[in-house]
Amino acid sequence: MSDWNRGAPGYGPGYAQTGTVALDQGLRSYMLGVYNNMVVGLAITGLAAIGTYMLSVTGDPSNAVARVGSLMLTEFGRTLFVSPLKWVVMLAPLGFVFFLSARMDRMSVQTARLTFFAFAALMGLSLSSIFLVYTHASIGRVFFITAAAFGGLSLYGYTTKRDLSAMGSFLVMGLIGLIIASLVNLFLASSALQFAISVIGVLVFAGLTAWDTQRIKEMYYEGDSHETAARKSIHGALSLYLDFINMFTMLLSLFGQRNN
Repeated sequence: MSDWNRGAPGYGPGYAQTGTVALDQGLRSYMLGVYNNMVVGLAITGLAAIGTYMLSVTGDPSNAVARVGSLMLTEFGRTLFVSPLKWVVMLAPLGFVFFLSARMDRMSVQTARLTFFAFAALMGLSLSSIFLVYTHASIGRVFFITAAAFGGLSLYGYTTKRDLSAMGSFLVMGLIGLIIASLVNLFLASSALQFAISVIGVLVFAGLTAWDTQRIKEMYYEGDSHETAARKSIHGALSLYLDFINMFTMLLSLFGQRNN
């Protein structure tokens, strides 16, 4: 009697294997969407940063209206990096990311994706100042170091069987502390505090990269509609994008070579 339904659809090793393959394919597709959105966001940020820098500096003294070290700034550069507007440019991404995180679940997929890319462009505008502070070679070097570290940490978060949720709660508290300390140091301009923020920040965002990857993986549900899965993918891309950008800036603060 116990064997009466073994031949029915939905039972037996063949069905289990097929179901597992479908789940694995769905998960891979979902995670590929996360990483694709993240990479496009990083590309937009990089292009926006480089483009802003190129518009901000000039080699012609007759077009220069201000200087930062040995660099001559155009009117656009002076407005962006010297005038009080610099505070708006510096803090705008922080406000934007809180808005995006709070509203993304209520946006359409297309709106959420375009808003994420707009945020990435705004982040590029804010990050363009690093080209005034650090040599281009050291920026490139630190970027590739960050990419390698991020790839390894994200791979660990994806493949590990260890539950990282307890570590995640601790890291989120550390992140809140870092944000507060960074805002305070905008006014104190303490090099010692900045060094401590950078060291702790690298550790925090390294841990967050692994934890976020595991969390994003666990958000996947095979029964999600296409729209729900796409929205989750964009939300996950935003989390990993922020981990990458923050790890990059912290490492750059520690190992970047400053312009003379």
